[in-house]
Amino acid sequence: MPTEILLPQWGMEMQDGTIVKWLKKEGDTIEAGEPLVEVETAKLETEMESVASGVVAQILVSEGTTVPIRTVLAIIAAPGEEVALPASTAPSTPVPAATSSASAPPRSGGPVTVQVVPAARRLAQERGIDLSQVQGTGPRGRILIEDVEKAAAVPAAAPAQTSGEVTVQVVPAARRLAQEHGVDLSQVQGTGPRGRILIADVENAINSQQSAPAAQIVPISGMRRNIATRMLDSVLTTAQVTLTTEADVTDAMALRQGLNRQITDGSLSPLSLIIKAAARALREYPRMNAIQREDEIELVSEVNVGVAVALEEGLMVATIRRTDEKGLVEIAKESRDLANKVREGKASYDDVTGATFSITNLGAYGVDAFTPIINPPQIGILGVGRVVEKPAVHNGEIAKRSMMYLSLTFDHRVIDGAPAAEFLRILREHLEDPWWMVAPV
Repeated sequence: MPTEILLPQWGMEMQDGTIVKWLKKEGDTIEAGEPLVEVETAKLETEMESVASGVVAQILVSEGTTVPIRTVLAIIAAPGEEVALPASTAPSTPVPAATSSASAPPRSGGPVTVQVVPAARRLAQERGIDLSQVQGTGPRGRILIEDVEKAAAVPAAAPAQTSGEVTVQVVPAARRLAQEHGVDLSQVQGTGPRGRILIADVENAINSQQSAPAAQIVPISGMRRNIATRMLDSVLTTAQVTLTTEADVTDAMALRQGLNRQITDGSLSPLSLIIKAAARALREYPRMNAIQREDEIELVSEVNVGVAVALEEGLMVATIRRTDEKGLVEIAKESRDLANKVREGKASYDDVTGATFSITNLGAYGVDAFTPIINPPQIGILGVGRVVEKPAVHNGEIAKRSMMYLSLTFDHRVIDGAPAAEFLRILREHLEDPWWMVAPV
């Protein structure tokens, strides 16, 4: 019996996915557990494995297409088994799996839907080929790569000249100069008699091209597009307020320095101590460790701190699960390992989902304070600034202290300003007196 391959929901936050690349083509054999397709979600790009063995009888979603969860992506069948497609895409008669028969004539009495293999569609987009003008030679008239290549090899017809076209006079030396510099004479304003284009006119056009280089266009796609959509939705659907406080982290930095002498790789960063302090504050103040769901708030029993990891094309949040139950050195190692997996593209979906509160750190970039944006459905995120040594009042005297700004953005629909400020105060106190982090349990 044929098996429908559905786009699964990898985590409660996933709503859709984009087909990046098919790793198998129609007619290929595949085993259960073998990679079938690369899928990109709002969180990561990953390989999706087949849940059945057999032949890839039908691929229903083209590369580059975004579809909702539980959409049928492909159909796996036994060799030679007839397959009836889902109603939205099925032809009037079943299609045999892995058929090699000649193309069938088009049906009359209504519009005909032409099937295109994903690679052919991508090639057509790259070459600017109109697929409606391409004759398919595959089964049932399907357009193959060879069909697109054949269409691309046919030179486009030159546009016909209109009877009203005006001939512009150009002095020979100006025409030659324009050819040497790639100047379009139809875009040059002539200043000679009757609008004749002179050498000076072409030189002015050349100087204009050199002084105004073409702008570089970078499309918003893939992860960048997903981030843009999620951040805009976050701002439009939540009442975000940011509170900022300054913490004295002198003792925390001394603790870090002492522990790093005992750790061979010196991996204990200031962020590790902040994660530990935040986890304890979330355990003591569970109202902030919550998820917004429609008209209700879920106070999550586990404290799962998410840490933003910067990538070239955007950022992802790696999740340290049960953070409050882990020691400082364990948090440092796990956060480093998770960050490496994310940067190398090896993170699993569990590695980047399930966070109940997020932390984003811009201190390494010399930033003091900023306004982080909540990652829904969470209700809070902590922004971390740089550590700065400066004069501060300590024990009634002016002394050189290590100071750091902490910025808490919270959803005012869920929690009010005073409780959010109380949470931030608790977190700051845990960070300013950090010796509990290494005290025996």
